[in-house]
Amino acid sequence: MQGLNSIVGPIVRTSFLIMLVGGLLYPLAVTGIAQAIMPDRADGSLIYNEKNEVIGSELIGQSFTSPEYFHGRVSSIEYDGAGSGSNNYAPSNQEMIDRTKDSVEAWKAANPSTPINEVPIDLVTNSGSGLDPHISPEAAFAQVGRISELTGIDQQALRDLVEKHTEGKELGLFGEERVNVLKLNLDLMELL
Repeated sequence: MQGLNSIVGPIVRTSFLIMLVGGLLYPLAVTGIAQAIMPDRADGSLIYNEKNEVIGSELIGQSFTSPEYFHGRVSSIEYDGAGSGSNNYAPSNQEMIDRTKDSVEAWKAANPSTPINEVPIDLVTNSGSGLDPHISPEAAFAQVGRISELTGIDQQALRDLVEKHTEGKELGLFGEERVNVLKLNLDLMELL
């Protein structure tokens, strides 16, 4: 019995110490450092309106369905916050082929002034997470004609807006140029 007590005490103390450090002290330290170094990102990159109400996050795609706004990527989960992920279909999967064809036809119907050879792939396919807030600059420029027709905003003003919101590659090397649809539409709202 003496041997068991000499083992249990150190196990309980070590377990408590690990829970304290890993479950409380480490998360508090990391949160404090993140708040000090990059407070916007530490808070989830939330975007607020003039009433200081949260209207979205620049890191998660939003569903814009009104034709006078820029549209983001197709979402396999409809941006409902129920999680992330896509169906991970192979290019030969008939359900994916049908959905993509339907998306192309819907895009053509909504954008009659833009020829079909200008439909960027990111407007008719979803990202791996299903939550991507970005589209390519080409996808944003392809929507300028529709938005101009519906809002009366000059096409050059809309192109300038897209260029203003075009983000470069990470560290100048990684990824592709991209446009955050939420930020773009927030600035568009100011022109309406």
